[in-house]
Amino acid sequence: MKSNLGTEIENLKTNIIKMASIVDEQVEKVIYSLETGETEHCKGVKARDLEVDAYDNLIQAQCENMLTLFQPVDANLRFILSSLIINNQLERCGDIAVNIAERVKKTSGHHQLISEAQIIDMSQHARKMLKQSIDSFIYQDTDLATMVIQSDDQVDQLNRQAFRFLVKKMQSDPATIEPCAHLIILTRNLERLADHATNIAENLVFFVDAKIITHRNRLNKPQKDEQTED
Repeated sequence: MKSNLGTEIENLKTNIIKMASIVDEQVEKVIYSLETGETEHCKGVKARDLEVDAYDNLIQAQCENMLTLFQPVDANLRFILSSLIINNQLERCGDIAVNIAERVKKTSGHHQLISEAQIIDMSQHARKMLKQSIDSFIYQDTDLATMVIQSDDQVDQLNRQAFRFLVKKMQSDPATIEPCAHLIILTRNLERLADHATNIAENLVFFVDAKIITHRNRLNKPQKDEQTED
């Protein structure tokens, strides 16, 4: 039974890596299109999302079968539980890539506005976080996962700065309302991409170190805010 479980776990890891490779390619294409304004690179992103969805279903079924048939414990159980969550996060990243592609098509003629809002910087940070989170899973590298987790605040800060800039731009120049509105939605998607990368990294740490660190920063922040208000 142990040998069979080991084989199933290797098959599961292989499928997650294949799924992650597709998602990584989707994100790479839409970020390149955002940076260059060359929207033809967005072609095929939506079609590949069907492959991501197929892997989502396959991986979920694999995890459920292993939990039922083998009743795994310890590291094997943590790996399967982490895989379920990482699978879900990757599927959402694929959806986000499709969403970004749609906004890139609508804003490709406003490269100066994108640059001034520092959206390209934000996209590069989010892209790097996703790639590093995938690598941390492949190589079971908790140091790399920690770097991803620590990078999330920087993306959040860039998101807030972009939002403020775009709101002011709309107020001062009504002609920019439509592209700015699309860019606000785009930056929200980039922020969510970074969040999902962080979730992947957190679950890698759970698998390797048996530590639950998900939401740790967010759970601590309200207590600090309450103390400040007092």
